[in-house]
Amino acid sequence: MHTTLRKLLMPLNLAGLCTIGAVALSLRWIAPDVAAYGWATLAAFVLAFALHDIERVRDSKAGDALLVAMPLLALLLVWLTPRGGTAPVLLVVWTAAMAMVWPLRRTLTAALAADVAMYLILARQDHFSPLVITLMYVGFQGFATLIAHYATSAERSRDALSLVNADLLATRALLADSARDGERVRVARELHDVVGHKLTAMTLNLRALGNDPALAGRQELRIAQRMSQELLGDIRGVVQSLRDSCGLDLATALHALAAPLPRPRLHLEIADDVHVTDPALAETVLRIVQEALTNSARHADADTVRVALSMRDGALQVRVEDDGRLRGALREGNGLAGMRERVAALDGSLVFAASPRGALRIDASLPA
Repeated sequence: MHTTLRKLLMPLNLAGLCTIGAVALSLRWIAPDVAAYGWATLAAFVLAFALHDIERVRDSKAGDALLVAMPLLALLLVWLTPRGGTAPVLLVVWTAAMAMVWPLRRTLTAALAADVAMYLILARQDHFSPLVITLMYVGFQGFATLIAHYATSAERSRDALSLVNADLLATRALLADSARDGERVRVARELHDVVGHKLTAMTLNLRALGNDPALAGRQELRIAQRMSQELLGDIRGVVQSLRDSCGLDLATALHALAAPLPRPRLHLEIADDVHVTDPALAETVLRIVQEALTNSARHADADTVRVALSMRDGALQVRVEDDGRLRGALREGNGLAGMRERVAALDGSLVFAASPRGALRIDASLPA
């Protein structure tokens, strides 16, 4: 229900509803013998206008059918009230709604056909100036079409930029972790090869001095031998701790990936035994979640995407599930196919299925 209300309260939808309200007020002067038909036609138009965007999320064909019905209803109201003067504005509302979901060329073609039909209706009903009225509303339709088209284009560009920015933030987080791991390994190698080597040499020399009868009983020599051995043990412990990496920070990268998206919200669960040190494996997990977020936002109208990472039998288990709902049979497009290719490149397995509540569930197993 909240999704439906959110769509209806969009600025362009509110403007359309206000315009339809003005048309409703003008029906007070409709001829009594056709008043019932006029009100029924306007009610059907309002219903089609309110539902077309919502139905498109569930079934694109149903949304297109409602868009096709809207001009027919508007033209019927024009025919019923040829001298009312306000019914043609419904075609302006329809054109704006159409420009938000259809390509510009298709929108202009459909609007032109509707305008020709409106001119013929007005001319047949002996309107005093059908050409002037038609051209005036053609201008209004063109203005509404461009406003809706550019608003939709700007929104899509913003969403695309947000996705690119999220991708860059997540990739930067992984690169920073990878760079830190590389630096720790380098420092550990230097400590082992340089400091450890010299300490070993010093320990051997102190041992040789201890075998000298003249120095064997000196307390200072025994202290130096003990300290060199302890220092060598400390260096080995530091080297081992530097080499023991806790893995790449997948949580930070995944949250950075989802942060710019207004919805869906990411709910992340990572088991304590998950330690990913391979950048290729981390990138694959990143791309799986990224594609899942995109699909949930575009096709499932989901509010939350749950991602769970765990280890089983030496493999990283990735489960992704949203709270949306699949529309029809599952079809693997380019995004899901790319996801499958990435998993196959790591000799992993990928399964797509529907959850008990009808949402898409993704289960991936990646060798770790």
